[in-house]
Amino acid sequence: MRWQGGRPQLLWERDRVSPLPLGGPFGFAVVGTRRCLGAQGLPCPRRADLPGDSTRALCADCTAFDRRHSVAADTAMDDPRPFRLYLAWFGPGLLKLGITAAERGDARLLEQGALAFTWLGEGPLAATRRAESALGAAHGIPDRMRIGAKRAARTSAAGVPAVEAAGQLLAAADALQTSSAWPDTLATLSPAVVDQRRVFRLPAAGPAPEVAVTSLHPGATAVGRLVAVVGSDAYVDLDLGRRALLPLPLLAGWSLTRPAGPTTAPLADLPAPADPGLF
Repeated sequence: MRWQGGRPQLLWERDRVSPLPLGGPFGFAVVGTRRCLGAQGLPCPRRADLPGDSTRALCADCTAFDRRHSVAADTAMDDPRPFRLYLAWFGPGLLKLGITAAERGDARLLEQGALAFTWLGEGPLAATRRAESALGAAHGIPDRMRIGAKRAARTSAAGVPAVEAAGQLLAAADALQTSSAWPDTLATLSPAVVDQRRVFRLPAAGPAPEVAVTSLHPGATAVGRLVAVVGSDAYVDLDLGRRALLPLPLLAGWSLTRPAGPTTAPLADLPAPADPGLF
């Protein structure tokens, strides 16, 4: 799964992608064997098999190789590119600090499913990483967030007006940029909030999935209408009459073709979202 030019694309084999038409028909059938996609632009030397329930399309060896050359894992700190520090909003009170290469623009924020964000600063990788750590510790803002927390927040976030979300971000951005923990080696960027909910096509009442696709296997199919894509999560109104959460990383590494029948992919029931009025 990747975002290109503000549009979601499915990486289903190495260097083979398909656009995901939001609001349009959606379907696939799984064929063949699921293979590791390889790391850092290189194919997996063993073409290793992968289990159907894994949301990471790399084998253990390629995962280790990827981490040795990863900015995110702090193992490639000699990267000469300029980096940006951002503040992301995933729902009411749910903020996260992070960094991304300046040349990638908003791609990292789209990949993470940030519902809104603002840039904070720009500088060398080491300085940007230190700022992320120091400011996060000083202000209690994490640089990691569990996918479950993001998914749960999408329902409560859907009804929050853009001006309210922007207010939360701008207040936190001001506190961070005027903090004594702000490093002199990081240039300050003027905060400007970008709300990405329209890009994701997040429904006005939230995605509200009833079931989730839990794994795939040869012959498994899914058929329906693609409602929204938030980060790497797709929300699909299935032909079965139920809305499903489909983690798109489950598809990576498979060969896919057009479905010839109804949905057969394994599904698990999801609990109904809590009513915000009860809390």
